[in-house]
Order: sequence, then C-alpha cells, then structure tokens
Amino acid sequence: MAERNNPILAITAEMESAHTATADIGMFTIKSANRTLSDAALRPNPRALYLEFWYEGEVCCLFSDSNLGKSIYAVQMADQIAIDKRVLLVDCELTDKQFQMRYTDSETGTIHLFPEGLYRAEINPMTLDVKDYEEKIIKNIEAVALRMHTSIIIIDNLTYLCNSSDKGVDAGLFMMKLMNLKKQYGWSLLIIAHTPKRNLASPITQNDLAGSKKLYNFFDSVFAIGKSAKDSRLRYVKQLKVRAGEFRYDSSNVIVYEIEKTDGFVHFEFKEFSTEKEHLKERTEHDDRKQLQNINDLKAQGKSVREIASLLGLSKSKVWRLIQAQTTTVPECPTVPAPEDAGQLGHPGQLGHPGQQTEKQ
Repeated sequence: MAERNNPILAITAEMESAHTATADIGMFTIKSANRTLSDAALRPNPRALYLEFWYEGEVCCLFSDSNLGKSIYAVQMADQIAIDKRVLLVDCELTDKQFQMRYTDSETGTIHLFPEGLYRAEINPMTLDVKDYEEKIIKNIEAVALRMHTSIIIIDNLTYLCNSSDKGVDAGLFMMKLMNLKKQYGWSLLIIAHTPKRNLASPITQNDLAGSKKLYNFFDSVFAIGKSAKDSRLRYVKQLKVRAGEFRYDSSNVIVYEIEKTDGFVHFEFKEFSTEKEHLKERTEHDDRKQLQNINDLKAQGKSVREIASLLGLSKSKVWRLIQAQTTTVPECPTVPAPEDAGQLGHPGQLGHPGQQTEKQ
C-alpha cells in the first residue's frame, strides 16, 4: 500500500524487481547505474574531429577578440574534417564574394580547392524576418543539415544568430535550442563566439566569453585564440574546457601559430608549443586588480584553487596567497626606538666608533 501512495518507492520497487528495467517518468529516463554503464558501453567512444579541441557529439565553442582569425581557424578545421566527412558551414560573416577573395591567391589568381564534403550555407537577405528570427534560424539550420545528410555543423557566429548573445538569459535559451538538436540527432556543433576587448596582460579565461556565466555551462568543450604581445603576427590557441578528450593545450602548453596564405588557402601555420605567459604583456597595477577580480569571480562560482590556477595560468600557491591576502590582516610592526648613542644615519655613533679600543676581558 505504501508503494502505491509513494511514486518514488513504486519506481524503486519496480526497478529492483528487474535489474535491467528502464523507467520513463515525465522528462526523465531512469536506469540503474550499472545498466547505464552497460548500455553506454555498447556504443562507440566519440572520436576526435580536430585535435583534442572538438569530439563527435559535442557542442563546442571557439571564441576570441575581433580580427584574430577565428573564422579562418574554423574554416581550416572544416577543411580537414571534410576530407572524409560531410561538414556544413553556416557562414553569417562573409558574402560569397568575400569568401572567394579570401581563398584566392591575389598574385596568381589560384583559388583554393576545398574537399567535396564541405558545404557552405549563407543566409539569403531577402528571407530575413525580424519576427521570430532566432526560432526560424534554428529551424532552417535543422532543415538544411537534414537535407544535406550531415551531422557536423559549424556556426559562424553566435552573435549574428542570437542578437542577445552577451545577455546570459537570452543566450542560454538560444543554446538550449541548439542542445536539443545535438540530443535529437547526435550532431556535433562548433559555435564561433566573440569576447569583448580584453587585456593582453591577462591569461584567457572563461570570463572572457561574452555572456559567459550562462553560455559556458552549455558547452561540452571550449577553446580560444589569443594574440601574442611578443609578436603581433602570432596567435596562440588554448583549451579552456574538456569533457571527452585530454586537457593538453592549457596555459602551460598553448599552440602558437602565424596566419599565412599559400596557393589561396589562408590558414594558421604551426610554429611551436609554448606557455601562455610568454605571450602576455608586462603587468600593471590595473592588470593585478583585474586578475584578483577574476580569481574572486571563479571562487564565487565554486571553483577550487587548482581549477582557478589552471584556468588563469597561475600557480596554485599564488592563487592561494592572493585569496588569503584578502582575508588576513597583517599586524603592524611596533616601532622600536633607537638607542641614544647609536648615532645618526651616515654618522658614526659611540658604539663601535672607529679607533676606539675596547677593554679586554
């Protein structure tokens, strides 16, 4: 009788009677932990789509400041993935002519040849309708991907698709719709986003992503492009969030590139692995205040000292000292009066006066 009146007890009893049972209750599918593991083990592990940055079945984010080449890097990723997979690039940045000029050698007229598996979608300006704009964008991306029989989609960029991407609540609702596509079809999505103007003395953190407090939690993986303060021609790429792969390219091991153009293909050319610190400018007092604010923000989000250190490219001991310095009051040292016969600064006193003989003991 108790089980009949208590739905939780009823579910428990039902599942205990058959260890392999699955129960659907409203929005949830309930299994035992062991059944969950055994079912998941039957499916193949997700494979890396591009380095350790993006894996199959993930919603991934690439962000950077303006004019650092995030669209170029995204197309470079698509160019490689499309060698043996079909990829849809939703390009809201360039017109077809701008795209053609970017991937044409200005001296020889050579046009880069992309893999046949790469498709580019460009919004027709005649179809733009302000009413329910974001809802229609999502539905059209879904329709195009289904017709093209592709499960790998790159969207450039979030700001164009979601006019309020820097406002956490609106951006969060938009991301939930994209997440639904991932879960419904098993798609892999790469979202290109931007960051407000940032200080080149500070390491890249999740707080640099516009609308970060809401957006960041939706992504399975996040990586970013930074500009080197050591050489303005250089860019570095850093991982910020990983679920399926390895945390290989954090602040201690960023990838350094230079943007080059070869036979019409503009791309990030690998130069070396480095630390992020080597590419940051010298710090000022303002930078120190900003760093402390970032630490406090991450601490308020429940991040551990280890996590904060990794995200900000600092040592754990430094993060700990900065946190402790805000809560510990250092007592003032008492003033000790100098002896009357100690002399003045720059003048010999009576004690130890040159030439004065001391009495032998």
